[in-house]
Amino acid sequence: MNVAKELRKLCQEPLDGIKVLLNEEDVTDVSAEIMGPEKTPFQGGVFKVKLVLPPDYPSAPPKGYFLTRIFHPNISKSGEICVNTLKKDWQANLGIGHVLQVVRCLLINPFPESALNEEAGKVFMEDYEEYSKKAVMYTEVHARFASKDSTELPSLEEGGSEGEPVEKRQKPFESKAAEKRRSDKKKSLKRL
Repeated sequence: MNVAKELRKLCQEPLDGIKVLLNEEDVTDVSAEIMGPEKTPFQGGVFKVKLVLPPDYPSAPPKGYFLTRIFHPNISKSGEICVNTLKKDWQANLGIGHVLQVVRCLLINPFPESALNEEAGKVFMEDYEEYSKKAVMYTEVHARFASKDSTELPSLEEGGSEGEPVEKRQKPFESKAAEKRRSDKKKSLKRL
């Protein structure tokens, strides 16, 4: 199946928790929004991901990047994704949909033994609770949140761009206490 056809199919029949953003002018520019899986530190967040297809795709695997900042052992601070499917386990018949599903599964089951983000890998193995707190904080600060009753992922066009200040992209504060907690989280993140 060629890339354009596969991307159109993924747009018409979305995968669970994944919304592909089609660029009609350049089909090799593959972007998607991945919903943070339930019962993970990424729950409720919407993460923008980009796949870069090499000229010899599908013979060679795409490279994957998170454009949304995330604290995860297998995602470098620059956003590069480390997963075997994009390296030694690549097969030409896997396709873009499979790659995006593997990336979403990585949010559920990290592999800290092959960490690109050494800090996240070390904290994950030594103190999972601390890792989870930090991953939740990154998610709350950097990932846009989907509404609880929405089954669809919001697109960047609907909710503003990644470059907007966090305050403009998220819901207004519900109380003074919530505002203070948010302010404290921001201060903690700045110290990191």
